[in-house]
Amino acid sequence: MSIEPEQNHYRACHLCEAICGVEIKTRGAEIVSIKGDVNDPFSRGHICPKATALEDLHTDPDRLRTPMLKTANGWEAISWEDAFQFAASRIVALQKAHGDDSIAFYAGNPTVHNYGLLTHQQVLRKAVASKITFSATSLDQLPHQLVAWGMYGHQFLLPIPDIDRTQYMLIIGGNPLASNGSMMTVPNVKNRLRDIQRRGGRLVVVDPRRTETAAMADQHLFIRPGTDVFLLCAMINELLEGDTKADAWLEGDELATLRAIVSSFTTDIAAQKTGIAAPTIRQLALDLAASSSGVVYGRMGVSTQQFGTLCQWAIQVINLLTGNLDREGGALLTHPAVGYIGKGDRNAGSLGRWHSRVSQLPEFAGELPVAAMAEEILTPGKGQIRGLITIAGNPVLSASNGGLMGRALADLDFMVAIDFYINETTLHADLILPPTGPLEHDHYDIVFHRMAVRNTARFNDVVFPKGDDQRHDWEIFNALGVAIAELKGVSLKTLPAPEHIVDHELQHGLYGQQDGAVSLSVAVLRMYPHGVDLGALRPSLAERMNTATGGVVFIPDFIVQDIERLILHMNEPQAEGLLLIGRRHVRSNNSWLHNSHRLVKGPPRWHLLMHPQDMHARGIHDGALVNIVSRTGKLQTTVSTSDEVMPGVVSLPHGWGHKREGVMLSIASTQDGVSANDLTDERLTDAISGNAVFNGVPVEVSLA
Repeated sequence: MSIEPEQNHYRACHLCEAICGVEIKTRGAEIVSIKGDVNDPFSRGHICPKATALEDLHTDPDRLRTPMLKTANGWEAISWEDAFQFAASRIVALQKAHGDDSIAFYAGNPTVHNYGLLTHQQVLRKAVASKITFSATSLDQLPHQLVAWGMYGHQFLLPIPDIDRTQYMLIIGGNPLASNGSMMTVPNVKNRLRDIQRRGGRLVVVDPRRTETAAMADQHLFIRPGTDVFLLCAMINELLEGDTKADAWLEGDELATLRAIVSSFTTDIAAQKTGIAAPTIRQLALDLAASSSGVVYGRMGVSTQQFGTLCQWAIQVINLLTGNLDREGGALLTHPAVGYIGKGDRNAGSLGRWHSRVSQLPEFAGELPVAAMAEEILTPGKGQIRGLITIAGNPVLSASNGGLMGRALADLDFMVAIDFYINETTLHADLILPPTGPLEHDHYDIVFHRMAVRNTARFNDVVFPKGDDQRHDWEIFNALGVAIAELKGVSLKTLPAPEHIVDHELQHGLYGQQDGAVSLSVAVLRMYPHGVDLGALRPSLAERMNTATGGVVFIPDFIVQDIERLILHMNEPQAEGLLLIGRRHVRSNNSWLHNSHRLVKGPPRWHLLMHPQDMHARGIHDGALVNIVSRTGKLQTTVSTSDEVMPGVVSLPHGWGHKREGVMLSIASTQDGVSANDLTDERLTDAISGNAVFNGVPVEVSLA
């Protein structure tokens, strides 16, 4: 009996932003091993536990491979042709009866991990012709993009920490040891942070929890959730007292205007609000200003709070005032091979061209905030959402007030999900169209090369061929778009395979043409299966800005507006009781990796963390079952005593809560744990952007 030979495949793990290189060894249809690719110039052999779970995802018996139709007798498999015709007929009928905008889109976080979802959504969106669209952007990083648009003229001109050369890194509300980056593609982040310390630099973390990153820092400061904006504005005030290094970026009397709008936010006020002593706040500003290079980086903890946009603006201003914007060792733009943003680039962004029907939340870049989605479905009247197309998303677990979201989805007239699981969201669908799995299609990391701490490029070839009755996501978009267009009697142009789109971008991008010859293309990248290193980040902001003046808009109009809201908020008494925050773990990624036995094994990671002082005051013992109550919901879960969280703060991880009727995830649905977003409040948003608030949510905890 002959044994098939082993083959080595090299590609990037797509399960988080770090895009670590992996070596996948196969024998026929079997995966023999998955390990880090030591020849990857970016990750250099490093992987986290998620990479080995690629096998679990590929072989998962719960993963759908053919269209599934909900019937009176349960889910039934149907043909692709029947599925496309059924979905098209229902969508077109609803639009004829209630208007184009009666159909909405929701795109989840995995969209940015799969280039077919990015390149071909536009085909289906053009056929449907609805402007009502939502995405996980407004559950996450919307303040980053809004500030980039306001200050630099384009939502994707996002300065990235030059972590490999900085001497001082201040991390606020971020835990890269668990997230592997996030808005900062950085494989092997632990060693890169250690390198800052090894070269005599300093790492400081500000967080309500002593996270994995905080535990390795030179200094960790606890901060009351939701008050980071006072810390940041006070630091700006302190920096303005000394010599700033922002002259090259400033025009006219912008410093005077800045002084005026932040003058109320003294270090004493910040100390009262944050719990960080005023001298410590002053020292943070002084140390950052005195460092030969430094950078402030703020992530989920500061983005998903009531003043998330102000926080991200203040971070940019601090980097600018300390001379660290567009500087080696500071915050720099990438020079990606695909998706380079220069002057005059399209899709720059927009704010408030229209608003949601019920709560009047503003659109950004053509999308409405997800916080408005459930009420837009449930509230009768002209413009009510009647049908929904979800794309690789699970808003029942990932959006504020998940209980309300679930009720809203159950109320829809029609829902189609492009997804390969029957999960907490897709169980509400009438039809599920499952795309191929990640090892069954090729890939290029369009988004994460644009946010990397070093310029790199890599094309990922397919590991296993798709089955005859499987469809890639881009094929689904093309076919469903055509079916809808035909019923509407309009023409629709489909797109070629995403490989050809990326190949065109590579050949016509920064590295594509050298001396009249093609220097970078898919064919060239295939010659370098471990990826190519395109060099360190370098200054380029001045030549790439898309603002009307061609310079930095130091204080966008929406910031002036929001400062007024902050002043009013400053005079309000601080809420009594406990404040809920989330937390991340390196073995998890939102809600979509809990069906891997490799990732859920080991000690439970879904417990509520609570400070012993708060537990004692409520008569709660370690390991007890507790009730957690907020305005939107009540949950029961197990509590663990922990001095990782500061007094007054409790922490519950996001993405759990799979024990629900109708969920067909054989491993995830056996896991305990509850959904933190049954407690978060859709009425709590960052008013300027509409971004969801997940940190600093008032709750009460009692013995069950």
